[in-house]
This record gives sequence, C-alpha cells and structure tokens, in this order.
Amino acid sequence: MSQLEGTERGGQYNSDNSEEKDWVAVKTLFDNAKTTKKPRLPKPSNAVTIAVSSRTLFNMVKERKVFEEEGLERYVAHQLEHEDQPFTPGVSFPFVKALMNVNARLRELYPDSEELFDIVLMTNNHAQVGVRLINSINYYDLTIERFCMTGGESPIGYLKAYMTNLYLSKDSMKVQEAIEEGIAAATMFACDSENELSNTQLRVAFDGDAVLFSDESEIIVKEHGLDNFFRHEKEFENKPLAQGPLKCFLEALGKLQPRSAASAGARVLKTLRSWGLEVDEALFLAGAPKGPLLQKIRPRIFFDDQMFHIEGAQELGTIAAHVPYGIGQKYHKGKLHRQDDK
Repeated sequence: MSQLEGTERGGQYNSDNSEEKDWVAVKTLFDNAKTTKKPRLPKPSNAVTIAVSSRTLFNMVKERKVFEEEGLERYVAHQLEHEDQPFTPGVSFPFVKALMNVNARLRELYPDSEELFDIVLMTNNHAQVGVRLINSINYYDLTIERFCMTGGESPIGYLKAYMTNLYLSKDSMKVQEAIEEGIAAATMFACDSENELSNTQLRVAFDGDAVLFSDESEIIVKEHGLDNFFRHEKEFENKPLAQGPLKCFLEALGKLQPRSAASAGARVLKTLRSWGLEVDEALFLAGAPKGPLLQKIRPRIFFDDQMFHIEGAQELGTIAAHVPYGIGQKYHKGKLHRQDDK
C-alpha cells in the first residue's frame, strides 16, 4: 500500500478543522462556476448513476508520482500551482462523454423524462485539489455537478448514499470493497489504441458468468470441463441463474435502452427473461478469446471477470473493466493458481 493510499484510508484530513473550510470554499467555487447552459440534472432516484474516480476520469499519473517521490505537502502544493491547468483525459473519459451524448439525444426524444445518466465524481483527495478537478470538469464542458470529496476517507461508504448503479475506479481494492457492499463496480484498464466507435449507439459488452450471473456455471467449467458444463446447463435450463455483481447495472441500463453482448445459451436467455430484460445480441464463445469479437462489436466498455480476457480486449483496442468476482480470480489462462505456487 502506498503512503497516499494509507493517508487516504486513515482519514487524516478529517482531524483538521481547516478541511471543512477548504471544502466550503471549493463547493462555493463550483456553484459559482455553473452556467445556465448546462441542462438540469435528473433526480437520483430516476437516473442511472455512474460514479467515477478522479483517477479514471482524468490522467493523474504525474501528480501521483509527485506524491510518492516528494510527499504529501509537495503534492498539494503542486496541485495548487497548477490548478488553472486542466488534467488530461483519463481512461473513463470517453465513456463519460458517450453517456453525455446519450443524455443529449434522450432529452431531444423525451424532453420531460428524467431517466438519464448522472455522473458522480468520487475522490478521496485533499479538498484543495478539488479546485483543479472542478476547473478540469468545466474546461471539458462535462455535465458533472454531483461529486464526493472525502478528504482521506475511502469513498466506498458514500456510494449507496449517492444511489450508485456503477462504480469505476483504478483501485482494485476499492472495487473489491464496493462489490462486497453489493455495488456494481469494476477496475478500469486503458488500451494503447482505441477502435473507431459509434457516435449514435452506446454499446456496452458484458461477460456472463461471474459478471451478470453468479459463477455457478463457471465453477463447473473450471473444475469439471466443458462437457459437464453443457450437461449441467441442459439439466438446469429452466432454473434461473443467481445474479452476479453487475446484474443491477444492466437492469438500470434497461430503463433507458438495452444494448449489450453476453454469453448465450438457453439458460442464460431464460434467466435474462426472468429478470424482465431483453438484449439485442447474445453470443456464446465456449471459452474462446473475446478480443476479435469485441473488435467487431466495438463497445464503449467491456466488463469481464478474468484478466486474460481484459488483456485480450486491450490488445485489440477495447477499453475494458475488470470485475473481481467468482472462481475465475483463481485462474489465469485456464490454469489454477495455488497459494503455494512460486
């Protein structure tokens, strides 16, 4: 664990009375910076809320290096010195922009509807860094008006309060913590070069087992092979699969317009039907690499529980997000990792 993570988790800033003053000043700046051009945000109960960490929305690698090499005091000073210089876009930036494009189109089609995407910026940074974050949000004309700056505390405890449907972070420990709290979450990974994506459709690709569904079927594959898996699925065809960590996010997407790609099979399709969900495309690969197919589908984001498939997606230009859930975490490229392995 880095010193920054330790400081963030320890809540060190909360003991400083000036922190509250910093926060008030930052919030006042943000409120004053709002423009009448930005559309009114929907009520949280009606929206599909995507919480993104500051390190996924913006590229903060340079700033993190300053902290790790020069310490907290210099890190804060660096942010203050550069607060008028916007951060460059991070890995989740294109996805967030796509969500805002969808919102614009939905407002054209349904002016009175509040079933829209709502982006919340989550950060456990020092409040003084908030000025630079707000300046960056305004620089890129992002419609983000809800944000959570925890001043050293882990933001996970705030996700439910913000009625979060999906949390995206670069911190795998926080993602794991969110999933354990029953919140859909994934660790973001960038790719060297991105595929050309549709400007008229928001395509989201989901793996099935251990992402949308439980890892029940994945366990059969890993421990007993594909033949037994097919027999198992046939035997239990009419029994819906238990839900996985991203099922609730797919349900939230269904409020707007479903567009996804998931593992196929009668049981899978019947499970989705039992949840009241429809998908446009369902594809069954029986363990084959997913990268080439994703290159064809060209989703804005792809969710999978196995790093092997995340890496394959990255290599072929797809932004991918890892869901650390289920038996797949014990395997890599089909091989079981034992605790005594060296």
